[in-house]
Amino acid sequence: MRGDDTKDRIKFAARRLFAERGIDGVSIREIVAAAGQRNVGSLHYYFRTKEALIRELIVDGARLINDRRNVMLDVLERRGGPQRLREIIDVLIMPAAGPEGMPEDEETYFRFLIMLQLNHRKLFTGALGSQWNSGYDRCVVHIRRLLANVPSALLDQRLLFVTVYLSTMLAARESAVGGSGGRHRFWSKGYTMSNLADTAQALLECEMSAETAAALPSGSFAKRGKVAALKVAEAK
Repeated sequence: MRGDDTKDRIKFAARRLFAERGIDGVSIREIVAAAGQRNVGSLHYYFRTKEALIRELIVDGARLINDRRNVMLDVLERRGGPQRLREIIDVLIMPAAGPEGMPEDEETYFRFLIMLQLNHRKLFTGALGSQWNSGYDRCVVHIRRLLANVPSALLDQRLLFVTVYLSTMLAARESAVGGSGGRHRFWSKGYTMSNLADTAQALLECEMSAETAAALPSGSFAKRGKVAALKVAEAK
């Protein structure tokens, strides 16, 4: 482990316990014991409070994923891209998914996040603030450019759908792969991650139904073009 060994052990143990049982189901004493420490004072020494520890765990993972996304985007933009939506989907997924047989200290992050977002969303958003999101924001700019024909209100919802979908799927993958020694009969298939990207892309660019079109406010189709506007009018 990097840095102070005791601090890292506490963080690793805490995130694993939080991922498995939620933050309300884990005590400071249990975290300290799982980290191989005898004194609960060790957690207070490094983090002061359980909430401060949770905030640091959130930032650790978010910073790592954000840095990886920005590196991938820098490469794509130097080459004049991205030109295809799939390139952006890969930027959203791969820095967060990690390689097959991911490092042990990364394999519980998304389960930990899902637990937080379901039960302690204010703590989650408060820890991140507006930081550690620049890579995602850059991805959204490119997605809006590549999907300029999709009404903005509809695309806003689809971006949220995709974010929740990918977080949930990556958490499921973590749980399965981490509990099977790095290999799993479903998640370790050679096409699984590519198929995940395919389905995320489909969520963003799928054809709008007549029901959805009819429910959108007037003026939502200004950017869709003449052909799309005619289809919507026919659907109504």
